[in-house]
Amino acid sequence: MKNRSEIEEKYKWDLTKFCKDEKDFYNKLDALTEKLEEFKNFEGKLSNDDTLLKYLKFKYKFYEDTCFDLYPHLRQSEDASNRQANEMCEKLGMFYSKLSPIITSIETEIDKFSLDKLKRLVKEPKFSAYKRFFEETIRHKKHSLSKKEEVLLSKMGECLGGSSESFDKFTDVDLKFDKIKDKNGKEHEFSQSKYSLYAESEDRVLRENAFKEINSKRGDFIHFLASNYISNVKEDCVIAKIRKYKSALEEALYCEEIDPCVYDMLIKKVRENVELQHRYFELKRKMLKLDKFAIYDTFAPVCKNTKKFTYDEAIEIIKKAVSVLGEEYVNLIQRAKDERWIDVMPNKNKDSGAYSTANKGATPVVLTNFEGNLESVFTLAHELGHAMHSYFSNKTQPIQTAYYTIFVAEVASTTNEQLLLQYLLKNAKTDAEKISYYDYFLKEMRSCIFRQTMFAEFEEFAHAEYEKEHPLSCELLCEKYKELNDFYHGKKVVQIPEMKYEWARIPHFYRSFYVYKYAIGLICSLKISSGLLSDGKFANKYIKFLSSGCSQDPVSLLKIADCDLTQEKTFDDAFDMCEKYIKLWEELLHE
Repeated sequence: MKNRSEIEEKYKWDLTKFCKDEKDFYNKLDALTEKLEEFKNFEGKLSNDDTLLKYLKFKYKFYEDTCFDLYPHLRQSEDASNRQANEMCEKLGMFYSKLSPIITSIETEIDKFSLDKLKRLVKEPKFSAYKRFFEETIRHKKHSLSKKEEVLLSKMGECLGGSSESFDKFTDVDLKFDKIKDKNGKEHEFSQSKYSLYAESEDRVLRENAFKEINSKRGDFIHFLASNYISNVKEDCVIAKIRKYKSALEEALYCEEIDPCVYDMLIKKVRENVELQHRYFELKRKMLKLDKFAIYDTFAPVCKNTKKFTYDEAIEIIKKAVSVLGEEYVNLIQRAKDERWIDVMPNKNKDSGAYSTANKGATPVVLTNFEGNLESVFTLAHELGHAMHSYFSNKTQPIQTAYYTIFVAEVASTTNEQLLLQYLLKNAKTDAEKISYYDYFLKEMRSCIFRQTMFAEFEEFAHAEYEKEHPLSCELLCEKYKELNDFYHGKKVVQIPEMKYEWARIPHFYRSFYVYKYAIGLICSLKISSGLLSDGKFANKYIKFLSSGCSQDPVSLLKIADCDLTQEKTFDDAFDMCEKYIKLWEELLHE
């Protein structure tokens, strides 16, 4: 793999919009650190409306001035061994550990305003730019604590979350794997990063051994991993209880303004339609000519799509696929390439994943590791969807409502993917190519909807057991995961004993009640992409949604794009589309 210095400049993102260099970063950080003292001018004085307004203007201007704070993290993503980047990240973390208690200490005064005063401030014209801030304060009022308690919790932020860090260190540093064998007895080096390569291999023995190795190694440490996860569950539940929530799940939904009926509807509808996943597995069994379909066959390729793409070709295909969104959207994709918003190629010690991030005051950035295969094109389209969402929100909204919540974050990215899939299907030349796209769609349904909902049920069970004062144990967690795994995959899928340990390798369990949002995101994007392809005027609604940041609660924002998560039909439409592709595939097999 190439070193960072060997990558052509045109394939590297331009970070000068954040900082010119390391010296510029420290200069900006020092200037903001000095400014922290100015917050003290407002402490204990916010009961006066004029002072309150000055404070809010000062705070949000201060936040705008932190636009540069992405710089060290992006430099770290380029090369994890970059000592200067790591040190900048440490310094930045220290800065925010000082800022958080200061803000908390000051704003506990606002939390203690009477309900009548807060309602007046919501309606006050001179506070109109901060309406959402006061609405949120009212919502959280019943869960706010005393000033002393809030500051104490804020200061504990540095020591909470240790379970997640322990999990990451164990996974990335301490966990070692044995070599695995293929059908010919040849040994292969195995690692976390090579797992997906082997899981998608045409060699069934290699696939089986990859599944066994990645899960059995967790089994070797399952008592530590269970204890570590249970500590995380306890932390969630205790914090929720301190804040006077009935459960950790209630807190997670309440904090993102999600009606519990949306979460409950997802679980209900996925369970009602789980047979669709079983039919998908049966189609794969037939295509692979297997007597029995096993859990380690789930990622096996049914029609290998060997098409290769250059980066330039990928950008052009994405532009054609999203053309239904209008000229401005297409031009922004081109700008992302021309202005080097994107860090394209893999290099030594670069972050192996893909992501997009943004701060108001600068255009978004995207990190990807483009390999020239179809998966790379979909990944690029996905991350550019996030980038467009950030661009439109930051362009349209003031900083106080510019940053959209995680709940809606996966909508824009998966909408781009769905538009790309429809474009490729429309231009497919052979039945084999069509089947490869049907498989891609159904694999996404499995990964994002069925699998993530199974994860959601598991973490809900773990938290609920602790909240009922039932003892959590390693054995109980493994038993529950096996039970869910059996239900979601069906009786015809042959399981392996090691799968009961799979839960212990899921990093998102350390961001509790996060996974269900992946399922919601894809369900919404299926609804939206269908509207975009059938109605020429729908793009305006969608761009309005992208431009709305967090100006309303997430469920209301999605209604702008005609996606109503309080209605069963929104969920039914997604599963109807799933069945449509299963039937199209079945018809091709019967011809």
